[in-house]
Amino acid sequence: MSETRATAPVFPPGRYGRRRDGRRRLLGPVIVAAVVLVAAIALAVRLYSQYGDPNYDAQIVRWTGVTETRITIDFTVRVPAGESATCGLRARDYDGNVVGTRTVTVRAAPGSRTIQASEPVTTTAKAFVGEVLSCRAPA
Repeated sequence: MSETRATAPVFPPGRYGRRRDGRRRLLGPVIVAAVVLVAAIALAVRLYSQYGDPNYDAQIVRWTGVTETRITIDFTVRVPAGESATCGLRARDYDGNVVGTRTVTVRAAPGSRTIQASEPVTTTAKAFVGEVLSCRAPA
């Protein structure tokens, strides 16, 4: 009987490029993934605090008093008890063009969580629709 030994192949130097040593390098991609994750979380928190405050929720009730130079927007705002809110109002014409904007601060009665407001917006043309863009805590 003959015995054969398995030996590692010997490649000519420089012919097949650099040989790997068998260890995987994972530290770099793990660090990059961690930095991206932290940046994404920080961005999400910042955007939520800037645009997504659930304590200030506005809803349109109706718009009335539409003339060539004015529209009155009736809306309600849910706020923390007894606080006030700064709301951005916008009027648009039939084609969707912005014809008027206004920023108003509305105040709640002491202990009340809901504000009912009716605010006029001056327009440059006849408005078709009135909107409450957003409400937030006053600066």
